[in-house]
Amino acid sequence: MLRERNHLEEVLSGYERLNQECQDNIDLAQMAEAEKDDAMLAEAEAALKNVAAELRRLEIESLLSGEADANDCFIEINSGAGGTESQDWAEMLLRMYVRWAGKRGYKVEMIDENRGEEAGIKSATIKIMGHNAYGWAKTESGVHRLVRISPFDSNARRHTSFASAWVYPVIDDKINIVVDEKDIHIDTMRSGGAGGQHVNKTESAVRFTHMPTGIVVKCQSSRSQHANRAEAMQMLKARLYERELRIREEKATALNSQKTDNAWGHQIRSYVLHPYQMVKDLRTEVETSDSQGVLDGDLDKFMSAALADRVKGKGE
Repeated sequence: MLRERNHLEEVLSGYERLNQECQDNIDLAQMAEAEKDDAMLAEAEAALKNVAAELRRLEIESLLSGEADANDCFIEINSGAGGTESQDWAEMLLRMYVRWAGKRGYKVEMIDENRGEEAGIKSATIKIMGHNAYGWAKTESGVHRLVRISPFDSNARRHTSFASAWVYPVIDDKINIVVDEKDIHIDTMRSGGAGGQHVNKTESAVRFTHMPTGIVVKCQSSRSQHANRAEAMQMLKARLYERELRIREEKATALNSQKTDNAWGHQIRSYVLHPYQMVKDLRTEVETSDSQGVLDGDLDKFMSAALADRVKGKGE
């Protein structure tokens, strides 16, 4: 309750600040017009544009009213077919989401990472911790396509690579998910990647397979197998909960005769680095030529459009 109160106070103070900034700059613009001061008028107009952009962001954030939107989230990245090229693209995606989280002031924890033989990653799972982390990131589930000149091709040919993102919420105490342990197959293994001599020598990593659904989760973030089992169980519950949310949404969408946008395996965004620079969301048609900015974590324009589109779809 204290955390929720602090968040509400932060939201209210933000609206009050923006309201005051808006009024102050309207007054400044009126004064500039009266005095025919073009420089002052340009300054006021720029400040009002910034206020408008911040209000649009808060308007989208007000749509995050789903059951788990306020929760932390897991993002799981998997490389597609194509070996090193796709594995490098998967690592670029991972970096993009870590950068996005940093821009929003969220904390990031690496849960599992399976490195490629030459470069990149075969798969990785991170936990992003911060208010509305799941609400903002949930529309990122799907297949991401990259077109570029491959740095791994000695003939400098253009390659198309695929990697997938899967986003699901961290389950808190308010959501009760019951998992029958008889339905779980548990494997233990040595951890891979960084972590020190102890982590790599002991079978501390765990993999849970939920037999009824086929869901598989893996955790190697801790040197303690007990801690990794607890984290893996939390991840499994989160995946089962997200699955139920998705089934409900797909049923609601079917009633509205619309396709689901975030189905697993659905291509959602294309990143072109050659022969031109363009990142385009295939669901909302939002695009930008600032591909490097997107890869550095500038994702809010895509997330905002996808969230607004999803809310609009539910209302129709």
